[in-house]
Amino acid sequence: MTSNALPPVVDADTWRGELDKLRAREKAATRELDAIAAQRRRLPMVEMDDYVLEGEDGPVRLVDVFGDRPQLIVYNHMWSPGQTWQCGGCTGFTTQFNRLEILDNFDARFVIVTPGPIDEALAYKGRVGNTMTWYSTANSSFGADVDAPLDGGFGVNVFLRDGDTVYRTWHTNGRGTEQLGFVFGLVDVLPYGRQEVWQDSPEGWPQSPTYSRWAGSEDIAAAYGSVV
Repeated sequence: MTSNALPPVVDADTWRGELDKLRAREKAATRELDAIAAQRRRLPMVEMDDYVLEGEDGPVRLVDVFGDRPQLIVYNHMWSPGQTWQCGGCTGFTTQFNRLEILDNFDARFVIVTPGPIDEALAYKGRVGNTMTWYSTANSSFGADVDAPLDGGFGVNVFLRDGDTVYRTWHTNGRGTEQLGFVFGLVDVLPYGRQEVWQDSPEGWPQSPTYSRWAGSEDIAAAYGSVV
């Protein structure tokens, strides 16, 4: 692909000077993210009820979803009952996380929870090649209670277990989930970025409708999933 929209060409010293200016802002942003993480570690928490979810092998208490780990990250996947293809954004986001064993070293587990029926959820998991453990809240108020009801959006919730008691420590949704994935981090360092119309880009830069470059659920299934 070629384009007439290109960054200006300069000598190496000028380029290095502009890079150094940007690097100063990048380092400041990194320090701010460190400060935000420090504030996150100091958040209070709220005790959760003894919820029962549906897993692959039947009902599972929320406290048992942790396994032998004290910390749990839950991605709340949007769901449309009875549909073959679910939210492309959720599907694409969770596709990034197929090697999570490293979380063992940090005493944590990462699972997906959806308000859809467990049989539909497990079928979809295989269809799109997702490898994380899935649970259903179809028979529980858990999803609604953590800001992810059946007719609501997606989100991330984090929990801490102390014995048999579970606490909710953090939640985000919308673009707040971006920090957990790597795709946008890679795309944002490219000269053309995400190429979406909302981005602040130079005149003439390629831009497309928002979401138009995202892989759809069917594309993900074709690349990673089982034969349907």
